[in-house]
Amino acid sequence: MAEEKEREEVIVAEYHKKIKDAFEVFDHETNNTVDVREIGTIIRSLGCCPTEGELHDFIAEVEEEEPTGYIRYEKFLPVMTKALLERKYRPIAEDVLLRAFEVLDPAKRGILTKEELVKYMTEEGEPFSQEEMEEMLSAAIDPESNAINYRDYITMMVIDEN
Repeated sequence: MAEEKEREEVIVAEYHKKIKDAFEVFDHETNNTVDVREIGTIIRSLGCCPTEGELHDFIAEVEEEEPTGYIRYEKFLPVMTKALLERKYRPIAEDVLLRAFEVLDPAKRGILTKEELVKYMTEEGEPFSQEEMEEMLSAAIDPESNAINYRDYITMMVIDEN
């Protein structure tokens, strides 16, 4: 029992260091606060992939009673630690991503054109913003073919948890 508690304390200490390191990158004033708009980037840098709704809920949990536009480290640390310990916001598995792309590619060509991808990502489900679309396209689209080989893209996207 004591060994297990000790092991958990080591894990929590490691998480605290990772969280502090990630937070400090965006604490430009070195006053233990970050702009609320950076929270999603910080969470994702810690290997979590929340939806926009989950991110909104997370921010609501760590924000001050009277929102200031900044998040304090003291409020962020326990909520982020809990999220990591509970393995919340896990990335989608590679095989699930592949099946999703295959639904968009009924001919099973293994590629989607830039036009197809833009249409799906801006008109279906939770639409991407113009900025998100441009960011994804810059990483996903092969400039020579003007298409995405989605198997290669999935391999690039998937987070190695080892």
